Amino acid sequence: MTEVATSATSDQLLVVIDPVARRTDGESVRIAKDVLSAGAAGTKVCLPEDPEEFARVLARRGSRRPVVVGDDRALVRAVSLLHRRRELAGCVLSVVPVGGALTVARSLGLPTGAVAAARAVLDGAERRLDLLVDDSDGVVLGALRIPSVPGPPDGEPLETASAAARPWLRTCQSLVRTLVPARPARDTPVPVLRPARLRVEVDGVTLVDLDQPVEAVSVTPGDSGTAAVEVRPLSVGAEASPLQAQGRTVTVSGTDFRYRADSGVWGPVRRRTWTVWEGALGLTLPGR
Repeated sequence: MTEVATSATSDQLLVVIDPVARRTDGESVRIAKDVLSAGAAGTKVCLPEDPEEFARVLARRGSRRPVVVGDDRALVRAVSLLHRRRELAGCVLSVVPVGGALTVARSLGLPTGAVAAARAVLDGAERRLDLLVDDSDGVVLGALRIPSVPGPPDGEPLETASAAARPWLRTCQSLVRTLVPARPARDTPVPVLRPARLRVEVDGVTLVDLDQPVEAVSVTPGDSGTAAVEVRPLSVGAEASPLQAQGRTVTVSGTDFRYRADSGVWGPVRRRTWTVWEGALGLTLPGR
């Protein structure tokens, strides 16, 4: 994270209040709006009703400094819109976190109280943060994680789990069910997490290959244009030590996988490359 030793650049604010924030915590929204309106001249407040209107309002901000009032999804949506328009470099974004999902906001150093967050918008300083940008132009603000993949429920044989791929097997199973008396109902079986087989490359160097099952992979933007990568191999007996590396680009490929990033779960994909964009996001944070 790179700190810019200047205060927030514009007193002309465009306060964009996410509809989810208005529904979930109207009191915090009101407090934030009052503090911002009292502390900055020429504050304009917008109340978009859906993501499309949210995007239009942000695109027409002019010279006003955008202030997003909302949860992690609203924050990620704003950063993604500005990134796709290639306007992040010339924009300083301010955020008042409101809502239930604020994990990303906290990880970036944003206050989560309405008054403290609004005061940080008015009195804070711009800091430049690194972003992860993938090969489909998606952005990641915090850490991304690739967990183990769901397998068949505990106690269920692999052949049963793959019956959908073999119609003749489904027919035989249906016939058996009609001939065998029904058993008492039991709890729904819980899928078991199976280790994934993935190739993880950092700056073109293979950190782990397909022949080594892994339990989890994490990629976290660091400082000075690099990401910290950690791979946890499958442990048999004694716990295996995690494999760690740092680099500018991270490529994961192999069997279909999903990954958790910021406010959602993405995939399945078979290959994805993330690149660190150094200092790509200007965010107003409390001064030090």
